[in-house]
This record gives sequence, structure tokens and C-alpha cells, in this order.
Amino acid sequence: MKIFVTGATGYIGGAVAEAFARRGHSVFGLARSREKARALEAREIVPVLGEMKKPDTYSEAASEAQVLIHCAAEYSADYESLDRLTVQTFLELAKKAKAPRTILYTSGVWLYGDTGSIAVDESEAFESSFLIPWRAQHEKKVLEASGATVRGLVVRPGCVYGGRGGLTGIWFGAADGGKGAPVIGEGQNRWAMIHVEDLADLYLRLAESNVSGELFNATDRSRFTVLEMAKAASIAAGRGGEIKRLTPQEGEAAFGAMAKGMALDQHVDSSKAVRLLGWNPRFGGFPEHADRFYAAWKAAKPA
Repeated sequence: MKIFVTGATGYIGGAVAEAFARRGHSVFGLARSREKARALEAREIVPVLGEMKKPDTYSEAASEAQVLIHCAAEYSADYESLDRLTVQTFLELAKKAKAPRTILYTSGVWLYGDTGSIAVDESEAFESSFLIPWRAQHEKKVLEASGATVRGLVVRPGCVYGGRGGLTGIWFGAADGGKGAPVIGEGQNRWAMIHVEDLADLYLRLAESNVSGELFNATDRSRFTVLEMAKAASIAAGRGGEIKRLTPQEGEAAFGAMAKGMALDQHVDSSKAVRLLGWNPRFGGFPEHADRFYAAWKAAKPA
């Protein structure tokens, strides 16, 4: 199949694009510069020079793809508007196509809000729209478009780790800078986690399936506290488990709105993907191999 991926030069999108390329699909990735385009070519991904804010720059390539995957997230004042524009563009291209099209939209488990120790599944996906309410609206647009010619799918990843970063890179970066790994509050809360390669495998399985109009969580089964993970990251980076506790106010000053998500205590169930797609995360959690994840993060940093 021909696959088009926004965010192909980014963290999640890069892993997703590579997974499809390794599987033998023809993958086209959106790139904003020639330098990033060359990096895609080195990974056997066809670069499409363009920007989300200018759909005309990528519409031709996207219109030829059987699967349209939106992984890009531009963390700026235009985040919402660019996300909406991309969803609208994908839906319009899919409806105009002469053959069925699949649209895969990337969301996140923070929309569930604070769940505590009680696991939530996809049946509760729209009971809350914590932190980024507009994202739930975009999810619904993709899902509701499903029909005879459009197959809409949504993935809600947990906190992604492995490779060049994710949120765990915050801890590695602090340790590399001679500081304690930052933890908001006491750190007894738990994040829903997923390794980036396991996440990419889920996208691949979804695209190759016949499932339509469905939302899927993407989390592993680990239940480590944030404190345990931050200490593991600090040890792996040579800081001996040093932690820096932040108040909610200090966390917001350091990380902006993201601090509210980092303070969540979540338990998110992903057994739906196991049942319907045979998906089983291969990585069992962050602390057990934090040294390996630190080495990968360090190697991926620009020289």
C-alpha cells in the first residue's frame, strides 16, 4: 500500500513511517526542509516537501495514498487550528478518492483525565476531554466519517518512551545537565506507558486490518510510579537516582500546560487492541531497561 504520514520526521511519526517501510509498503513522509527530507530518504521513506498549514504542498501525494496517518503535533499557538486543518484535508481527500481510504488519527490518553487505580477502556473515551478538549472533537470527526469509502481510526497512545525520547527524555536531560530528574508532587502517581516500537506496530496492524470506526488505546501493562521511573532514569544517566520534586506551580512554570498531564494518575486498558488485532506490547515498562533507553536517547542527540 501507499502510506502518507504527517510528522514522519518526528518522534512518533518517524517510528510509524519506518515500521511501514520495513513491512514493504511505499511510505511518503511530510518534511519541512531539505535536510529533513534527506533524513527520510536515508530511512527509505519518500519525502514530500511541505507544511501542514499549506495543504496544497502535500495534497497530491496524500491523495494517491491508501492510508493517511496524522502523527504531527505542532506545539505552538497554531496547534489546534493546524490539527483541524489536517483532519479536514484528509477527510476531503478521502471522500474525493475513487477507492477506499483509511485515516489514522493520533490522540492521547491524557483525554481520560485522572483515573486513579481503576482502569478505563475505550467505552469511556468521550466521558472526559481533559487538557485538550478540541482533540476529542477531531477524534469524533475521523470516526464519524467511517463508511463505505472511508475507514476512520483513532489511536490514543500512553506516554511514549524509547529511542530518541518522549517524556522520559525530560529526566535524561535533567540528569545530563547535573540536575535531579523532575517529578511533580510526590511521584506516587502512575503514567500509562508505551514503547515507541510497540506503538508503531499497532498502527501497522490497524492499517492492515478491516477494522473501521474504532478508537484504540495503546499502553503496556506496566504500573510503575512516576517516582520509580524518574529514579531509574537518573541512575541510568549517572546521577544516582537524584530527584527534584516540583510543586504544581513550579511544574507549570517549567513545562507549561503539559504539567497538568504529567501530574495525572492513570490506569488505561488496551485489551481491545489485543482482542481485535492480536497486538501485544513486547516491552514491559521503562525502569527495567532504563540504561538502554538512556543510551539510545543520548546517541540520538545532535552532536
